[in-house]
Amino acid sequence: MILIFAVDNNWNIGFGGKMLADLPEDLKRFREITEGNIVIMGRKTLEAIPGQNPLPNRINILVTRKDKFDNKGFHIINDLDNLLPLLKEINPDNEMEVFVTGGETIVRQLMPYCTKAYITKIDKSFEETDTCIPNLDLDSNWKILNESEVYSQGDLNYKYVDYIRV
Repeated sequence: MILIFAVDNNWNIGFGGKMLADLPEDLKRFREITEGNIVIMGRKTLEAIPGQNPLPNRINILVTRKDKFDNKGFHIINDLDNLLPLLKEINPDNEMEVFVTGGETIVRQLMPYCTKAYITKIDKSFEETDTCIPNLDLDSNWKILNESEVYSQGDLNYKYVDYIRV
């Protein structure tokens, strides 16, 4: 599994059910990387997507504790114990990559299964945040594989940093 997130300097990822910054180039990169693959998200992440529709050209897995959640276009699981059997069923030959897209609770539960991470590092410490993921720079099990140049959009600078579990 692969983590894919945009984080601020403190590894915060959101506030009030929304991402911290609107970076169209980062969203384009997210789409290009995840299309044709599998994305896993929690209900709160789904609620942050306009229209709450599945991401196109991907297999969408929704993890929710709601028993009566019915959203067409999603494989819905109520317990992460059901995730690995579902992945074996829909991806028996491991031809597709599996991306963990949020939120915080899902990341913390699936992190032991993740071997890569595509992180967009926004060079800013946002004041209003309520969601974060573990800082891979402080975890000796992760190392930087690749780091892009610094890009700018408006008053924000950011770069892409790819990690691998060692």
